[in-house]
Amino acid sequence: MNFSDWLKDLQHSRGYRDQIAHVHVVPARQARFGTLKDPLPPALAMYLKKSRIERLYTHQVQAIEHARAGRDIVVVTSTASGKTLCYNLPVAEACLANPNDTALYIFPTKALAQDQLKTLSELAGVIGDCPDVGDCPPLPDAVRPSTYDGDTPQHQRRKIRASANVLLTNPDMLHAGVLPNHTRWANFFSGLKTVVIDELHTYRGVFGSNVANVLRRLERICERYGSRPRFILASATIANPKEHAERLVNREVTVIDDDGAPRGRKHFVFWNPPPADRKDKILRRSANVEAQELFQKLIEDGVQTIAFTKARVVAELLYKYAVDDLGRKSPALAKRIKPYRGGYLPEERRAVERELFSGKLLGVTSTNALELGIDIGSLDACIIVGFPGTIASTWQQAGRAGRKSDDAIAILVAYNDPIDQYLMRHPDYFFSQAVEEAIIDSENPYILATHLSCAAFEAPLDARDAGWFGPTAPAVAKALEESGSLREIDGRFYWSVPESPASHANLRTISEDTFTIMDVTGGKNSALGTVDSISAPELVYPEAVYLHEGETYLVRKLDMEGKIATVERAEVDYYTQPVLASSIKVKGERESRPFAGGRAVFGDAHVTWQTTAFKKVRFYSGENLGQAILDLPSQTLETTALWFIPPEDLMFEVKGCDMNPVEGLVGIRNMMLVVLPVLSMSDRRDLSGMVNSSNTGSPTIFVYDRFRGGLGYSHRGYIEFRKLLEMCLHMVSDCPCDDGCPSCVGLANLRPPIHHDPDLSDGYPIPNKAAAALMLKRMLQSQDE
Repeated sequence: MNFSDWLKDLQHSRGYRDQIAHVHVVPARQARFGTLKDPLPPALAMYLKKSRIERLYTHQVQAIEHARAGRDIVVVTSTASGKTLCYNLPVAEACLANPNDTALYIFPTKALAQDQLKTLSELAGVIGDCPDVGDCPPLPDAVRPSTYDGDTPQHQRRKIRASANVLLTNPDMLHAGVLPNHTRWANFFSGLKTVVIDELHTYRGVFGSNVANVLRRLERICERYGSRPRFILASATIANPKEHAERLVNREVTVIDDDGAPRGRKHFVFWNPPPADRKDKILRRSANVEAQELFQKLIEDGVQTIAFTKARVVAELLYKYAVDDLGRKSPALAKRIKPYRGGYLPEERRAVERELFSGKLLGVTSTNALELGIDIGSLDACIIVGFPGTIASTWQQAGRAGRKSDDAIAILVAYNDPIDQYLMRHPDYFFSQAVEEAIIDSENPYILATHLSCAAFEAPLDARDAGWFGPTAPAVAKALEESGSLREIDGRFYWSVPESPASHANLRTISEDTFTIMDVTGGKNSALGTVDSISAPELVYPEAVYLHEGETYLVRKLDMEGKIATVERAEVDYYTQPVLASSIKVKGERESRPFAGGRAVFGDAHVTWQTTAFKKVRFYSGENLGQAILDLPSQTLETTALWFIPPEDLMFEVKGCDMNPVEGLVGIRNMMLVVLPVLSMSDRRDLSGMVNSSNTGSPTIFVYDRFRGGLGYSHRGYIEFRKLLEMCLHMVSDCPCDDGCPSCVGLANLRPPIHHDPDLSDGYPIPNKAAAALMLKRMLQSQDE
C-alpha cells in the first residue's frame, strides 16, 4: 500500500480533526554487502542459496570474521537486518569443523527459542542433505539443535543432554535447571565454544541484573570444565551497547554496528487525539478509542497490523472495542484479530504467533511481549498506543512493521500525559535524540545474595569468586553465613541446605512470589493467568475487573497467603483502577550535594504502600462511576531513592505569590516520574515517588526505585539532576494549558488523585502549574549563580 495516499485519504475523512501532529518519513535504504576472507563451507553456502540469500551484508561479514577470531562481539543493527546469521553461521561452521563442539543460545523468552529452533533445524537439514561430492560430504549430525526449557518433557531431557550440541534455552532455565545440575552437563560444558545472547537490550533492570549474575555463574562452571566460550550478543539499538554488554558478560566486547541491511520507506506518524470538547483544549479524546479506530481502519483496508499497548488491560480493551464494532459490521474480519500478552497460557500465545505468521490473522493487539524478534511474518503497519517510555522501545516496536522493502507505517498515538504531549509538540526531540542507555546493577545486595547462594550450591565459594561477582561478594557471603544459608569451612563457603536455592529465585523480579488467577465460572477451577506479587494487590483486588481476551471477569477473592486470585466471568460496562496510599522513611544517605540553595540526596529508604480503594471507569467514555473502599494489607519495600530538599527562601517566595509550595513540589514530582524513565531506560512502573515532610522537617520530593535494594534508576536521576529539572521546566513552560493538565503537572481538578501521600497535612495535594514552573526556574537560576 502507498501510505502517503492512505494518510491523505484519512485527512479528508469525516472524522478527521487535525490529529496528525507530525509525519516523519524514514527513507528507503539500499543494501551494502561484504565478502568473507575465507568462504563458508559448501554446506553453509548451499543453505544460503536455498534461503535465497545471495550475498552477506557488511555487518554479517564483520561479525563472522570477528567470531572466527574468537572475539566477544555485540551486533547492534536494525530490526530484520539478519542478525540471526551473525551467530548461526559461525556456530554451524564450528560444528562442521568439530561436531563435539557445543553452543548455548540464550533468549529472553521460550517463544524466541522455539522460533529460532525452526531456523536451526532447517539449517541442520540442509547440511544433512548436502550431496556427497567434492569437499561437501553429508553431515546429518553436525548441527544437533534442541530447546531445553520448562516445557521440555522429562523423558526427553536425558536424550537432549546426551545428544544436542546446540542448546536453545532462556536465562530462567539456565539458572534453575542447568547450572544447579551441571554435573549432568559435563560433556556439554567441556566442549562449549560459543554462547549466544539475543535481544541484549531486554536484559536491563531487575531481569538484566539477575542475568548478569547467571552468566557469571555460567563462566565459573565453564572454567571448572576447562572451557572459555566466546560470546556473541545481538541487540536492537541502545546508546551504550559496548558498556551494557561488558557489564552483562564481564568481558571486553567488540561492537558491530555497520548496518548493511536494506529497508523500505516508512512513514512514522505522531497522532494526537483531538480535544474531547471543542471549548476545552486540554482534555483530549481517549487514546485507546483513537487507536482502536485506526487499527480497525487498517484491518478493513486489508493491512496486516500490530497494535502495541503499555498495559495488559489496554491490549484487552483495544481488542474488545475492535471486536465489538467489527462484529456488527464485518463478523468475518472480527475473527481475524486476536489479543496477545503475558499472563496467557503458552499454548494460547503460540497459536496467535502461528496464525499471525501464516496470514490467517490480520491484526493483533499486544503488550510489548511481541516487541521482540519472534518471526511473525511481514507486517505492514504498527500502532503504538502511548509512548512506551523509551525512544529505544519505540523504534523497536515500530520496527515490527516494514520487514520487507515495501512501504510501511508506524503510528504513535499519544496519551494525554506529559511525555506524550511533549513529543507531539516537539517531534524533533524524538527524531534527533539518541536512544537511551540500558542500566543494570549486578551488585545489588539482594540480587547478589541470591546468586552467591546458587553459586555455592553449584560449587563452594572461595576468595577467587570476588573476580566473578565483584568486591562486595565476600561481605555478602559472610552475611549469608550469619543467616544460616552458607557454612564456612577452611575459608570456603558451602550451601548448607539440601534443596537448590535456584528453585525459589525468580529472575524477572526480586520478589519470589507469583499469584495464580483461577477462573471459577460455573463451578470450574482452571488457571486463567498469573501476576507478580507486587502487582497483585494493584490488579486483582476484590471486585476488580480483570480483562482476558476481551472478556470481563470480576475478582471474587484475593488469597494473600495462598497466592491465588479467584475470578468469575461477568458482563460489566466498566473497568477498575486502584487508589494507592504510601509513605517513606529515610534509612541513610549514600551521596549528597548542595543544589540551588537546597540539597539533593541519594540514599536508602523504606517505603510502605497499600491499595486503599478502587475507581470504576466506564468503557469507551472514561466516565468515573464511583469509588469503593478496600481493606488489604500494606506492602513494604527496602530500596534506594533520590530526594531533594528545597531551600526555605524558595518556599517563602512561592507563599508570597499566594501559592502553596507543596502543590508546586507535587507537580514537579509528577513530571520527574515521567521524565526520569526517558533518562534511565526504565519503565514508568519501575519508579514511584511522593512529597513527604516527615523525614526532613520540610516538604521534600522523593523518587524511588520500585525494587528491593534499588537498581540504579533513582541514582541516574541524582547524577543527572540538573538535566532532570531542565526537562521538567521545558515541559511545564511549553504546555499551552492555564492551570495544569495531564500534559504537564497533572490535572488540578482531580481530588483525590489515584495516588496520594497521607504524610502530608491535607493528604491530597493538588499539583499547581504556576508554582511548579516558578520553583523550577528559580532552582535552575540559583544553581547557575
